[in-house]
Amino acid sequence: MTSVLLRTVRRVGTSGAPSDVLVIDGRVAAIGPAGTIDAPSGSEVTTEVVEADGAWLGPGLRDHHVHFDQWALMRQRIDVQDCASAEETADRLAEAARTALPDRVLVGHGYRDGLWPAPARRELLDRAAPGLPVVVVAADLHAVWCNTRALAHFAAALGRALPAGEDGVLREQDAFDVTGALSRVPDELLDAAVEEAVDAATRRGVTGVVDLEMVFGLDRWARRIAAGTGAIRVASGVYPGELDGVLARGLRTGDVVAGTRGLLTMGPFKVITDGSLGTRTAATSDGEGLLTWTPEDLVPVLRRAVAAGLVPAVHAIGDRAVTLALDAFETVGTRGTIEHAQLLQPDDVPRFARLGVIASVQPEHAMDDRDIADHHWAGRTDRAFPFAALERAGARMQLGSDAPVAPLDPWVALAAAVGRDRDGRDPWHPEQRMSALAAWRGSTDGRVGVAVGDVADLVLVPSDPLTASSAALRTMPVLATAVAGRWTHRAL
Repeated sequence: MTSVLLRTVRRVGTSGAPSDVLVIDGRVAAIGPAGTIDAPSGSEVTTEVVEADGAWLGPGLRDHHVHFDQWALMRQRIDVQDCASAEETADRLAEAARTALPDRVLVGHGYRDGLWPAPARRELLDRAAPGLPVVVVAADLHAVWCNTRALAHFAAALGRALPAGEDGVLREQDAFDVTGALSRVPDELLDAAVEEAVDAATRRGVTGVVDLEMVFGLDRWARRIAAGTGAIRVASGVYPGELDGVLARGLRTGDVVAGTRGLLTMGPFKVITDGSLGTRTAATSDGEGLLTWTPEDLVPVLRRAVAAGLVPAVHAIGDRAVTLALDAFETVGTRGTIEHAQLLQPDDVPRFARLGVIASVQPEHAMDDRDIADHHWAGRTDRAFPFAALERAGARMQLGSDAPVAPLDPWVALAAAVGRDRDGRDPWHPEQRMSALAAWRGSTDGRVGVAVGDVADLVLVPSDPLTASSAALRTMPVLATAVAGRWTHRAL
């Protein structure tokens, strides 16, 4: 038997009175006032005693929407997020091309062209790296900007022509196919990148993620865990293209995969029904954007997945897409999540709670896209990212990053949720701030504090996250992270 005794902690969700917390074999076994709990005795017991000195203890943090492989690979790509024009982006790629290896695809990540003074043009990337295929992935993942060599390269890899115009930009499914091809690297390289990203996540208090990578990842995660990647819990989702294979294996949402020490479970069934704000393809009620699944097609595929035990996670960003997604949930008679829910009709807000549909939101997107929303959703931003309205209506919310769209850092999401501010700017629609309690619940498995009997997925921080300012949350130091009572990060 192994145990950990945390002395003099303050528990999130309480008055903050110092406590001792005892963890035995991965579960919280006892909680009492500071100085009242002793380490278990006996030759068969090994106890580690940690003096926490009044640090705050809470449930481990979860990111409820990530694309983990893409996040891991993005960390090794050329960052162009701060580029304010197509020309500036091309210049940065040209600089990187000077030291790039020949015959390698040069990949940038994070362009946001919604407010660029002039659109992307293929010729800019052709001139930037005339001897290399060049791809720049949009920050929202819904578009890729390619040069001529890259278009030819990926047309050959995908076995079909790619319908890029003079701008060299591919959108939606064509973009997803290219980013999927970019992610097909040797297992050892991808797994090494993932291991580094997992380590970074644990340093921010992450104990679990919902991985919605666009290529089914359950077997990749099982391989990684068998090889020793055991620092986070993963729920791995599936998309329609691979639904048949999941159903043939009898996998249901929540099923624990054998041989993974309880760390890997089958995740939700993901369907993308519209585009994005940044790429201007979100389906809105004024007829803008792109609806990628009609109700006539969406309802049958949801019924099939639900009947087999899969919980739906439906991507819907624009208000038209959200309405149709809620209609589909109501028709099928199932619960699940709507991913993003960035623009809502007022009448749809109470439907989330009534139907038992969770709003799975990514608050940092509101900070990244506030100027784009003010421009492209002018006159409607009072109902964009409407966290407070959803909370008042009784909707359950889960927080995530959509990494690599935003950093895989729950403290960033918490700060954006409760502050609606960043970079010294005034809060954007502060009337839609989420309460600290709702944001905290949305960043865990739904718990606020730690109780006897809980699995000991834990995070230890120096101050109370329920009373911290948004600025303090954004830079919150993490003293320790544990999964099932085992330290995955420790700085005390």
